[in-house]
Amino acid sequence: MLVPAHGARLISQVSNETIEITSSFDGERMNFFGSIVPDAGAEEKFVTGPFHVVVVVLGPTQNRVARQKTNNFGVWINTGQVEFSNFPSYFHVLSSGRLADITDITTLTTNYILPEAHTLVANSSDWWKSAIFGRQLVRLMTEEGLFGVQENGVSFLADNFYSARLTLPSNAPPGPYLALTYVFQNGEIIARKSEGFAVRKIGFERFLALSAVQQPLLYGLVCVILALFTGWLGGVIFKR
Repeated sequence: MLVPAHGARLISQVSNETIEITSSFDGERMNFFGSIVPDAGAEEKFVTGPFHVVVVVLGPTQNRVARQKTNNFGVWINTGQVEFSNFPSYFHVLSSGRLADITDITTLTTNYILPEAHTLVANSSDWWKSAIFGRQLVRLMTEEGLFGVQENGVSFLADNFYSARLTLPSNAPPGPYLALTYVFQNGEIIARKSEGFAVRKIGFERFLALSAVQQPLLYGLVCVILALFTGWLGGVIFKR
């Protein structure tokens, strides 16, 4: 027997729980997959579609400042800035179709599925300025490969089983990540689930990152000593 999809739940999984960054790290391919099944306790064995699935991958959040530089008499100076609270350092959307065809703009915005939705949390009373700076911040993050929307990134292998693939770039920030999966039917969210995974540095890269944060003075001195030694060694080699 089939059950209406409003009695549905999502069983999903992420292929990697931990991604390790080394000196040779050039990106990592991840898979997201799951099934849409009847809610717990339901007597029916199947739910009826069709469905749409949207997977949102969020990286570590932080307060980020967007600045505007102006050329004044040949000198570039900061003439304006807007700070955005809890702004994701990485954001990528995978969907089974065009977002505009899946649901309305209000649902996409209130659930932070659109990149621009994260620029609405700005520490500024000037909403017009925040909108302009936020749009430019999303553009810059997209050019760096840290923001993206892939509207054909989710495929249905069966009526109730989906799969999605994402390649994290080599410049993916380390820290905790969250994969948010939404199931839509007739423009409404009928099921959702969140799963976490981590991107972390290991080996010498981890030592450098921790030293820069926990012991900045020692880290700075070591960098200066290494620079002086490298310069001296280069001079000795080229004299020969």
